[in-house]
Amino acid sequence: MSTLSVPPMALSPRDDSTLLYKAFKGFGCDTEAVINILAHRDATQRGIIQQEFRSLYHEDLLKRLEKELSGNLEYAVLLWMENPASRDAVIVKEALSEDTLDLITVTEVICSRTPSQIQIFKQIYLQRFGSTLEHDLERQASGDHKKLLLAYVSKQRYEGFEVDGMIVQNDAKDLYKAGEKRMGTDENIFIRIFSERSRAHLAAVDSLYKNMYGNSLEKVIKKETSGLFMQGLLAIVRCAENPAKYFAKVLYKAMKGLGTDDTTLIRVIVTRTELDMEYIKAEYLKKYKKTLVDAVHSETSGDYRKFLLALLGSKH
Repeated sequence: MSTLSVPPMALSPRDDSTLLYKAFKGFGCDTEAVINILAHRDATQRGIIQQEFRSLYHEDLLKRLEKELSGNLEYAVLLWMENPASRDAVIVKEALSEDTLDLITVTEVICSRTPSQIQIFKQIYLQRFGSTLEHDLERQASGDHKKLLLAYVSKQRYEGFEVDGMIVQNDAKDLYKAGEKRMGTDENIFIRIFSERSRAHLAAVDSLYKNMYGNSLEKVIKKETSGLFMQGLLAIVRCAENPAKYFAKVLYKAMKGLGTDDTTLIRVIVTRTELDMEYIKAEYLKKYKKTLVDAVHSETSGDYRKFLLALLGSKH
C-alpha cells in the first residue's frame, strides 16, 4: 500500500518540468517547489518527467538535482527518482564498493526482496555497473554469509501461498537436526532451506517448528548462528512472517538512541513508500506506541524532514 498522496490538480509531466526548471533558476533553489512536485509523483510519472525535462531543456534532471540540492535531501531525492529495481541496484552497488562497504545494508536489501524483484535488479545491476551482482558478492562477502547471499540471489523461489505439508514437516525436522539437536550447527542445511523455500512455506515451517520443538525459528537462528549470517537468516524469516513488521523494526533502530542513521531512514522510507508503507506505519504504531510520522518529525529537520514526511503521507 502506497502512501503517495495525489496532488489536488493533476499537472502534466511537461508542466512539472517547467515548474522544476523555474525552481532551479535564479539564486538558490526553491526546494519547497521541488518537494511539492516530486514527492507526489509515482515511479512512472517521475520517469516521464525526466524524459520531458531532457527534451525541453537538453539537460539531465538528475544531474541538475545533484547540483541544486545537498546533504540528506539530495541523497533522498536522487534515490526517489530511480525506479524501484534501479534503486535497489544503486543501493547495493554503493554498499558493496570498497570505500563504503556496508554488508548490513546489502543483507537487508537482498534478503527482504522477492525472487522477481531480485531478478530484475540483478539485470539492471549488470547493465548499469558492468559486473554481476554475484561477482561483487563473491569479492566482498565471506563464509556462510556469502554462501547464503549467493544462494538467495540465484535460486528461483515460488511466490504463491500454497505449501506442501510433507515438505514443511521435513524442513522443520531437518532444521532441528541441523541446529538445536546437535553440538555445533550444520549451516548448509539452514542455507539450503532458507534460500530455496517460499515465504509462505517458511512461515509454515516456523509455525510447525514452534509446535514440535517449542522455539520460534528466530530464537533458533539467534542461538545457533551469529554475525551477518544470522542477520541474513533473520531478515528472511521475518519477511516471510511480516515484511512490514521487519521494516518497522529497522526504522526504529535507525532512530533509536543518540543521533539518527539517516542513510537507513532514507533507504527504507524511499524504497517502501510505493509498496507497503501504510502497513509499516501500522506496525510501527502497534509496536512502539508512537506514529512513524511523529518519530521521523522529531529526528529530522528542514527540507529533508519535509520531503520524508511528504512521502510518508497522512499523520497516522
